[in-house]
Amino acid sequence: MRKTTVSVIGVMILVLIFAGVASAADQVVKLIATGGTIAMKIDPVKKAPVPAISGEDLLATVPEISKYAQVEVQNLSNVPSDYMDPERWVGLQKAVNEALARDEVAGVIVSHGTDTLEETAYFLDLTIKSDKPIVLIGAQRNASEPDFDGPRNLLNAVRICVSPDAKGKGALIVLNNQINAARLATKTHTSSVETFNSGDFGFLGYADNDRVIFYQAPLRRQHVALSSEKLPTIEIVSMYGGASGSLVKAAADQGAKGIVIQALGWGNVNIPMFEAIKYAIGKGIPVVISTRVHTGRVLPVYGFEGGGKTLKDAGAIFADDLTPQKARILLMLALQSGVRESKQLQALFDK
Repeated sequence: MRKTTVSVIGVMILVLIFAGVASAADQVVKLIATGGTIAMKIDPVKKAPVPAISGEDLLATVPEISKYAQVEVQNLSNVPSDYMDPERWVGLQKAVNEALARDEVAGVIVSHGTDTLEETAYFLDLTIKSDKPIVLIGAQRNASEPDFDGPRNLLNAVRICVSPDAKGKGALIVLNNQINAARLATKTHTSSVETFNSGDFGFLGYADNDRVIFYQAPLRRQHVALSSEKLPTIEIVSMYGGASGSLVKAAADQGAKGIVIQALGWGNVNIPMFEAIKYAIGKGIPVVISTRVHTGRVLPVYGFEGGGKTLKDAGAIFADDLTPQKARILLMLALQSGVRESKQLQALFDK
């Protein structure tokens, strides 16, 4: 009798285990392929990496993915991420939203080149309201290389999509097992597989061999609804020793709806740049001050002509700790949603 009871319990345990595996594998994850190094191979004529493989080709490199989920592929484009632009961001946002709206879809993966991956991630993080995970992946090594890192990143992305702990954390950038928040992550190395870094605040978590672990959640998230398929033109202009300010004036005169300044330090410029910034503000063009320094916030501290305090007094908006490229995206979305008054814009950057 005792042996029979043990036997029955054993069978029940096995049934539960297999049911759990089946349940996990029944989850659907959408892979939206856009291109990048993760979709490239060495062309025998050009002797250089070019777009060559589809989302299905990438998926075929990781057969063990079927243990975690059913992956559906949508080949949205196959371009270097250097070609990504607002028009493509809007198309991608629509595709991601459509996938997440389906009840059976646990999350969406976007395969993408690493050069502008952080911009696309932040755009999606701002414009998509779903609590389901959006995981952006890329590769630093192309598919012709023996240590191609695309398959590992894809496998980890699927594991993260089906992890309950990934919900509510917005768009995530995942390479080399490390999970980054879209707002904080930036590319820090031209070729290393450990290129994405989140600065002072660190990774959100790690896709370890046995499980996905989150150590923290991103608190500085906000939603800016996408109300138009055409986004305003915003230019980024760099400050450097001896900058003339002529490019700021040119942007203002040639139809830019907003300008982001990649300033120095806490957010400072020289006198010619200061005069050019005041010229743009005088024409009703919002000017946002960011910095070329990798970490830290911009603050209106210095009182010399062109110092942060004088820029603030002139009506410039401060980007907090956003990089110039991300400040451009937030300004672009704010303007298309009708926010133009300086105090309202500053409130968005302070969130």
